[in-house]
Amino acid sequence: RSIKFYHDLFGLDIVLGNDGNTILTEGLVLQDEKIWRDFLGKTIIPESNSCELYFEEQNIERFVEKLERLYPDIQYVNRLMTHSWGQKVVRFYDLDGNLIEVGTPM
Repeated sequence: RSIKFYHDLFGLDIVLGNDGNTILTEGLVLQDEKIWRDFLGKTIIPESNSCELYFEEQNIERFVEKLERLYPDIQYVNRLMTHSWGQKVVRFYDLDGNLIEVGTPM
């Protein structure tokens, strides 16, 4: 479902898939939670806000419309807002609880 999510929203396609590791275009690599859990020997905490993936979109309003149409139950950290320096951003969690920020180019 994460592969579909990143394809739907950002147009990323599979370059290579191998036993729980999937490389997408633009170099994003998705790994199954089990791989991390086994490797680290720790529980994985979704929505931990310890890091975020950042993407840029020229037409962020259109992106937000697409996000809401395709994933109406998405959990927002903040809906579309404008920072004091003029950049528009939206933050939300992907389907696995990873923090995503999408902003207009600076």
